[in-house]
Amino acid sequence: MTPITDRAGCFTRRGAGVAAALLLAASSAAWSQVAPSAAEVARYTGLHAAAHAGNLSALNATLGTGADLNARDGNGRTPLHVATFARQPELVRRLIRAGARHDLLDADRYDAVTIASVADDEATLAALLAAGASARLTTSIYDGTALIAAAHLGHDGVVRQLIAAGAPLDHVNNLHWTAVIESIVLGDGGPRHQATLKALIDAGANLQLTDRQGQTPLQLARGRGYTVMVQMLERAGGR
Repeated sequence: MTPITDRAGCFTRRGAGVAAALLLAASSAAWSQVAPSAAEVARYTGLHAAAHAGNLSALNATLGTGADLNARDGNGRTPLHVATFARQPELVRRLIRAGARHDLLDADRYDAVTIASVADDEATLAALLAAGASARLTTSIYDGTALIAAAHLGHDGVVRQLIAAGAPLDHVNNLHWTAVIESIVLGDGGPRHQATLKALIDAGANLQLTDRQGQTPLQLARGRGYTVMVQMLERAGGR
């Protein structure tokens, strides 16, 4: 599926039909990431191969040869990206300790923190953040953040980690959505999205920021019939 672009993602007042179509496209395409394929993995050597396999001994041996810590594969993934996709927190820690840059984006504009957040991989995310990786980067074709991605997906534990790490609560992406808005418009209104919204409210996220059509989070939750979210937002002073 081709991700929607900034132009396609910009909501206008052209009618509910267009807005609904764009919402569906955003829900389907947003935060789609490209993990290494089997064919790519088969071609990996050196740090990329060790990172994917979780082979710490091989990683240490390769580091001893002066290998480029930030070398890229065909999709712009560094060994740190690959270790994150492969859910290898020990390898993540070792790479960063050796000097791997954690702020680099792959060809799809994802950093390691966002990759772990989208995967709901709390262990690898914790390793990244403890090693100094930032939760504040602007990532993806949507000019979003790891927090917005996690809120969209209802990854409440990840959301709490990112908030604790200083993720920007009120960042507005190029769809004109915040983490609070995405937890509603791209969520299912269920327990994990409710927990996500609660974490954002408790952290002090702005509940009055609107989407491009001027709707507040409370109005969006009401429109979707998300009763629990409506009650949460009302109690928190949403309008």
